[in-house]
Amino acid sequence: MNRISNRRAILLVLALGLTIGHPRQTLGEDQLPPFLLEDERNTIEIFREQSDAVVFIRNSELRRQMFSRNVMEVPRGSGSGFVWDNRGYIVTNYHVIQGGDQMSVTLSDGTEHDARIVGGDANKDLAVLKIEVDNPGRLTAVRLGDSKDLLVGQKVLAIGNPFGLDQTLTTGVISALGREIRSVANTTISDVVQTDASINPGNSGGPLLDSRGYLIGVNTAIYSTSGSSVGIGFAVPVSTVKRIVPQLIEFGKATRAGLGVSLLGDDLARRWGIQGVIIQEVQRGSAADRAGLQGSTQDRRGRVRVGDVIIGINNSSVTNYDDLYTALDKHRPGDKVTIRYVRDDREKEVMIKLQQIG
Repeated sequence: MNRISNRRAILLVLALGLTIGHPRQTLGEDQLPPFLLEDERNTIEIFREQSDAVVFIRNSELRRQMFSRNVMEVPRGSGSGFVWDNRGYIVTNYHVIQGGDQMSVTLSDGTEHDARIVGGDANKDLAVLKIEVDNPGRLTAVRLGDSKDLLVGQKVLAIGNPFGLDQTLTTGVISALGREIRSVANTTISDVVQTDASINPGNSGGPLLDSRGYLIGVNTAIYSTSGSSVGIGFAVPVSTVKRIVPQLIEFGKATRAGLGVSLLGDDLARRWGIQGVIIQEVQRGSAADRAGLQGSTQDRRGRVRVGDVIIGINNSSVTNYDDLYTALDKHRPGDKVTIRYVRDDREKEVMIKLQQIG
């Protein structure tokens, strides 16, 4: 009789889903459920760490009414952005603030701040705003990554604030590297990161992060005939962002010393086993043209003859696009530098007087 009673008691315990000696634990706010996969944990942790850096930007235009002549504020558009540092500098796309007279920035805590335009570069679709906050320590800035270590297939996270209500997260992978897109100034933005993470118009200006939570690009465009995401999004690479943003903060515009050439992407150089930066085209009358540098050509059969490959500037080695512009950023227009390059498997040198490029 006792054996039957004990058996019924055990069955009752199992039916109720209870465990003897192991009381159910309640997870804290920052704890994650144990059943989550490692990749899910990584995604959640990165979003928790970096979402506070993402802001909502509203762009308004001042117009005078025809009859009353009163000035009224007319919304022009909105987008996302992110905190650059605790001084209150905010980075976004140029097209998010384009044509606006008044800007406002809403932080992750819901507070709205008037913002002034510090500078913009339409050629790279980047802009910087400035807000004033009583306690700079409350601002969470992004962590800057590196473009040269990116790989196709690498996981990425896109965070935006498209409606000013709350941050949104989409994930995906790097679909391609070395892409080119046209900026709002109809100039080429090179070495763009392509991703299948959904990037809708309201997410423009938000950060594209790697699986460590480091910035690898600024979400800037989608390829779509309808205007909605179809799985092809683009981001301005962080190497470009790190060059342009400090100039916008200091000068209000991007002023660069350059050679007057267009370049083939690093992905092609790697594919062809070339160490250095391949010149695609030399602009007529440019500093490079006067120095005799040559671009790449293509015959009728589609075969490419690789142009001059830049491998160094003065004492700095150049192995990729980022190295080249890092070296050039040390100089101003008018400076003379020694360019080391390879042509037909022979290493050569030439002195070039750098020109200003925009």
